[in-house]
Amino acid sequence: MKTITFHGEDALPAIGQGTWYMGENAALRNQEVTALQAGLDLGLKVIDTAEMYAEGGAEQIVGEALRGRRDQAWLVSKVYPWNAGEMDAVEACERSLRRLQTDYLDLYLLHWRGDVPLEETIRAMESLQQQGKIRHWGVSNFDRDDMLELWNEPGGNACLTNQVLYHLASRGIEYDLLPESQQRAMPIMAYCPLAQAGRLRQSLFEDAKLQQIAQQKGISVAQLMLAWVIRQQGVLAIPKASSIAHVQQNAAALNIQLNNDELAIIDRAFPAPQHKTALDVV
Repeated sequence: MKTITFHGEDALPAIGQGTWYMGENAALRNQEVTALQAGLDLGLKVIDTAEMYAEGGAEQIVGEALRGRRDQAWLVSKVYPWNAGEMDAVEACERSLRRLQTDYLDLYLLHWRGDVPLEETIRAMESLQQQGKIRHWGVSNFDRDDMLELWNEPGGNACLTNQVLYHLASRGIEYDLLPESQQRAMPIMAYCPLAQAGRLRQSLFEDAKLQQIAQQKGISVAQLMLAWVIRQQGVLAIPKASSIAHVQQNAAALNIQLNNDELAIIDRAFPAPQHKTALDVV
């Protein structure tokens, strides 16, 4: 099983559970809670959420799913950039903790870069650590230049991870951000590893070469795409955990190995970047 090691942590499965769009439909609440619990049963410890998702609704779903089993999860949430000030971040984190029905987060991320100075956000994160409300902190949607600026700030090297968009049709991070992160032994969390909803996702799932490889291996195209994302050193994928069937497929992808011939076919169909591109964000 492929695992990822964050600094000072035990090895974690390289596929976690995402919660974007959860908590938006009351009719799906039980299904979403059950899916997250099934993921925990399968060992998918990392659960990623954010105060943005359904304006706290996703955190409430996660809190219900973790009732009585908080110690089985490695819990991640994210703060809005306008709540990332020295005082505001503490209040935002406390609201998230109440919705999550827990007294600490394993990891707290700045959701994207805003107007609050990085040095102030770092101080806020350090304060939350000192209060025992978070164990680690990190960022999301930071490109290489943003990370270099962060690392140059006092305390910036404590950033545990950067969560960014990464999938077969969006490989821009491979040009400079991912190699820089790997060199510094800072894992990357890949959101939307199966591509965002819409025509792009559909075209990937209908790609003849991906379908052929998946069929030959006896797996789904989704599992192939997940195995491709986590093939990289230090990359953890967080696909949405929307149903028990999806979670079971996701967990099985942890044990899928792609050989050199398969990777070469995929590279020809979805080439790696040859120059710097702006960081993709959805």
